[in-house]
Amino acid sequence: MTVSPVDAARALFPVVREAAETTERGRRLPLPIVAALAEAGLFRLCVPRVLGGTETDPTALVLAIEEIARADGSAGWCTMIGATTGLLSGYLAEDAAREIFARDPNVVTGGVVAARGRAAVVDGGYRVTGRWPFASGCQHCAWLVGGCLVEDGGSAAPAARMMMFPATAVEIIDTWTVSGLCGSGSHDIAVSDLFVPVGRTTSLVADRPRQPGPLYQFPLFGLLALGIAAVTLGIARTAIDELVELAGGKTPTGGRRRLAERPAVQADVAQAEAELRAARAFLLNAIADAWNVASTRGTVDLGQRALLRLAATHATVHAAGVVDRMYNAGGGTSVYATSLLQRCFRDVHTATQHMMVGPPTWEFAGRLLLGIDTDTSTL
Repeated sequence: MTVSPVDAARALFPVVREAAETTERGRRLPLPIVAALAEAGLFRLCVPRVLGGTETDPTALVLAIEEIARADGSAGWCTMIGATTGLLSGYLAEDAAREIFARDPNVVTGGVVAARGRAAVVDGGYRVTGRWPFASGCQHCAWLVGGCLVEDGGSAAPAARMMMFPATAVEIIDTWTVSGLCGSGSHDIAVSDLFVPVGRTTSLVADRPRQPGPLYQFPLFGLLALGIAAVTLGIARTAIDELVELAGGKTPTGGRRRLAERPAVQADVAQAEAELRAARAFLLNAIADAWNVASTRGTVDLGQRALLRLAATHATVHAAGVVDRMYNAGGGTSVYATSLLQRCFRDVHTATQHMMVGPPTWEFAGRLLLGIDTDTSTL
């Protein structure tokens, strides 16, 4: 019997939660946790079945990431990065895709799609130089991607292209000393004058996916945004659960009633629950609508792509609001390192800073909804 991605993620909850403090202190996922996630197939959710992946639908992808993030935000974040970069396997030349994704069933990929590198065209490929910040999970990846602007000597503006290279060719620069998602190991990575064969590269704008399934009609940027939202939803669920447990046993200083008996806290919990469920419902509804169209028509149109991004940003912002409400309701207890509420607070506000769910996405979606001409190349 095949275990669903969501059930596989749920089964890992105890071990991921138990390792969360070690993850936080070590500023990276412990290798046993990486191995457990890999063996559960959670890094292969977006890899085509013909390459040994599960080619999972986006709803299951989001729910699985949410479950891991509920156990630990950093683990959820690394799961999201590993899973969504697997989508590149649907774009790469077949021989390169097999080399990277099919040789090892537990391979982990990661990297940065932002075009912060430079690539010069040479015979058979590119010479790549660049440094990319926020390379989450880079210490446990076998292959990494770096977005580059291609310099071809012409007068046209450089085109962006994703370059995949073995992690052994990458310098990891220890920069990840941060407030939240501390265990995600999102250090800088760099390469210098590295040759990358053309088959290990792709353009998410100019190239069509080589795999025919509906998953590869979903935009990679959109899936990344959905994954970020899933992480924040998992963190917010933990914050509510933690506050409910705290409120049942805590009597605030100077008071006679348990925290749970205070009307203001009761209202906070009710409003947080409603806000989280509403944001989650909008996200899952937008995904289901887009998946239905992708499955029947083989495409996801601009309007649906805009709604996916809108739902992802909405979910992220409201998840952060839920965490804030629970953190404040917890009072002085929330500030202690022993409280999950403080970690939820730090983690969720780090996630909100990602450009895929940042404030400009409100304007981006609004322009499309209003019918105003908009650059949709990153949609």
